[in-house]
Amino acid sequence: MNLNEQLFGMALGVELPLFIDKIEFDKEMGELHIHLDFERGSRFNCDMCSADGCKVSDTENKTWRHLNFFQYKCYLHLRTPYINCTDCGNHLFVPDWGRTRSGFTLLFEAFILTLAREMPISAIAETVDEHDTRLWRIINAHVKKAYSKKDFSELKKVGIDETSTRKGHKYVSVFIDHDKKETVFATEGKNAETIKKFAEELPNHNGNAENVTAVSMDMSTAFIAGAKSNLPNATITFDKFHVVKQLNEAIDQVRREEQKINPVLKGSRYIWLKNPNNLTKKQQNDLHTLAKENKKLARAYQMKLTFQDIYRTVKDYDSADYAMKKWLQWAVRSRLEPIKKFAKMVRSHYAGIMQFFISWLTAGVSESVNSRIQEIKRRAKGFRNINNFISMIYLEGANLTLPAFGGSRGE
Repeated sequence: MNLNEQLFGMALGVELPLFIDKIEFDKEMGELHIHLDFERGSRFNCDMCSADGCKVSDTENKTWRHLNFFQYKCYLHLRTPYINCTDCGNHLFVPDWGRTRSGFTLLFEAFILTLAREMPISAIAETVDEHDTRLWRIINAHVKKAYSKKDFSELKKVGIDETSTRKGHKYVSVFIDHDKKETVFATEGKNAETIKKFAEELPNHNGNAENVTAVSMDMSTAFIAGAKSNLPNATITFDKFHVVKQLNEAIDQVRREEQKINPVLKGSRYIWLKNPNNLTKKQQNDLHTLAKENKKLARAYQMKLTFQDIYRTVKDYDSADYAMKKWLQWAVRSRLEPIKKFAKMVRSHYAGIMQFFISWLTAGVSESVNSRIQEIKRRAKGFRNINNFISMIYLEGANLTLPAFGGSRGE
């Protein structure tokens, strides 16, 4: 073995019985090829159970794409032995740098996983000159393995939210651990079945649906039914941001109705949806002027601010219950049909809305995770493959240990 082969052998961590047989550099193709072999009569440790002294029964030539050597592609070639293990049987040996059924070294795969957190996969594929399908196989395999090792034995408080793969396309339901502030499950759909799938997944991670004591969600009928059926010990908190969102929709309905009578309201939508302290100086002046022009809309806006103040300032359940019931009486007498309709909705979901003043669970955690998910979608310009989208949700938000190279490389 010459000096170059010795240096590359040390850099790659090649140890007997493997050795570097030859190195070829193709400048025209821009490729470095490192050929490895093993000594005649060598015995190998089983890469599945670690049994030593396994005999070689046959060989097969295998190739792995490695990290670039400067700007040049680098490939490792090995006359790979089939080994006979007493416990595991006859199987193809997997070297330390590789993974079963992968044409890439683990270091190359780790490099792809690192880039995937910052770049669209299509851009990575162009950078490393590989088809994006092969890169998705890397990401999906490592995410699946790392996710399988997650432990949910202490999971008690869960937030549920949904997001679309692309605008107007299929939905994914995302389940968040309120305590650890990380994604614990994601699945296609936004119906009761998604919560059933979540409950069924928990035992695979030392978790139990009966251990979940609190869940926050929007007021989706499907989510409510799914939670009651599959999370028997969980109290439901309807997320305050979703509640206020529905009130904002009622305010906007009042604006649209009044705009038919008073065209000056046209273009003022966002003024009424924002709180006064979030308005620009011009918007504050416009709000003051428009409020004088339309008393109904001004009253609806004040009702919204008062409703938000209940969430913002009240610190105990009894006081919140008193304030909420007073507000509902005001709403019913308001003679504003969208507000009255909203009040009816609050009454029909009263227990879950008021549970906030006991659990104090909000969508803040879910929204934080969701903002990262939106960034994933923005970078990729949407996802056609829903499984790839779910893998990226886990990669970004599940706090996975990656690359997941522990245990058998055949996993």
